[in-house]
Amino acid sequence: MTNALDLAPPPILVMGVCGTGKTTLAKRIAEAAEGVYLDADDYHPVENVTHMAAGLPLNDAMRWGWLDQVAKVVKASQHEASFVVFACSALKFSYRERLRKGLGTMHIAHLTGPRELIAQRMAARESHYMPITLLDSQLADMEPPGPEEVPLICDISHPPEVLCAQILREWGKAPLS
Repeated sequence: MTNALDLAPPPILVMGVCGTGKTTLAKRIAEAAEGVYLDADDYHPVENVTHMAAGLPLNDAMRWGWLDQVAKVVKASQHEASFVVFACSALKFSYRERLRKGLGTMHIAHLTGPRELIAQRMAARESHYMPITLLDSQLADMEPPGPEEVPLICDISHPPEVLCAQILREWGKAPLS
């Protein structure tokens, strides 16, 4: 017997280091496709947020439970909506594998760009717990998705509306007019 979840398109993971615009883009995609937007940052335990706010990078052990929770929330959202987009750094292959373990197939839009542009964007953010001092640790941890993950590589020097249209075209959702 087929259920609604079997018919739902795979969720779209909008990934990249801090400051690449994951939240902005994922929200825009979800809105244009009349889907659900989720931000993985909303599911960090308080200890993780406190750790990062102190300028300390998370280690793998600190991420496992968080990634499991993100997968659980995305999966539950697929029961309620036909289209789910989530923003998550997902820096390492092992993190994306952990998400896939809970989700199955997912599309990956990898946001990337020059360090200088990312740092400039981070410096302009207000009231965000992630300090610019963690950018280099994120860049060091970044394992870009390889061809086996079939990612869509998105250059953040393009405006969000261009990237949104690119992602929606790639995965079969025409932008609404």
